[in-house]
Amino acid sequence: MPVRDSLHTEVRHCLERDGWTITHDPLWIPFGGSHLEIDLGAERLIGAAKGEQRIAVEIKSFVGASPVSEFHTALGQYLIYEEALRRDEPERALYLGIPEAIYRTFFAEDIVRTLVDRHGVQLLVFDPDTEAIVLWTN
Repeated sequence: MPVRDSLHTEVRHCLERDGWTITHDPLWIPFGGSHLEIDLGAERLIGAAKGEQRIAVEIKSFVGASPVSEFHTALGQYLIYEEALRRDEPERALYLGIPEAIYRTFFAEDIVRTLVDRHGVQLLVFDPDTEAIVLWTN
């Protein structure tokens, strides 16, 4: 089993405080003859007429020595997970969960913003200290 990100529990609490029900921890998605493990799967009712909203969140704390290397890994995982979800659970939206401090610094760099935009990476930005969601990007 893959090692959980150091901020896994904080993101789980953020989602629960925001009204999400955690349905998978981790969310397993078929991939060839194996499977992928996305950190969290969650859903919430968005109104009786609209049904449920379903998401998957891959959490990255960016605590390694190189944010560029961390981003390289995160973007690669995101793109693979996105394709696997498109095939197996197309109604589930994928988000990359990142701490607010990383969003305000590293993700503010032009090249990072360009890559996030070009690949349609959806972000869930959170404050690990208050366990609150700061921003959703689509």
